[in-house]
Amino acid sequence: MRMMYRIEYSPRAVDHLQGLTARNRAIVHGEVQRQLVDQPDVPTRNRKLLRANELAVWEMRIDTFWVYYDVQAEPETVVKIRAIGVKRGNQIFIAGKEVTW
Repeated sequence: MRMMYRIEYSPRAVDHLQGLTARNRAIVHGEVQRQLVDQPDVPTRNRKLLRANELAVWEMRIDTFWVYYDVQAEPETVVKIRAIGVKRGNQIFIAGKEVTW
């Protein structure tokens, strides 16, 4: 039997969501629920494990949005959404600031 993961947004990620239009918030939230409640730690075309960084362990692409998250398996199964970015051209912005790795 597969484990279902609970989704938990950090206060910072909630702020990032609030900066999006209602339509884009719905898109991001819907895809997070659809893709991350089951097997969030399995790489796919739109999800990948990141190199070591301070932000998160995983990223998921949703159109021009990037969701950065960590997966916790113990003591309970939780996906912790750390940040939500927007891609413009070749750059990703989180809370209006360019992210560089």
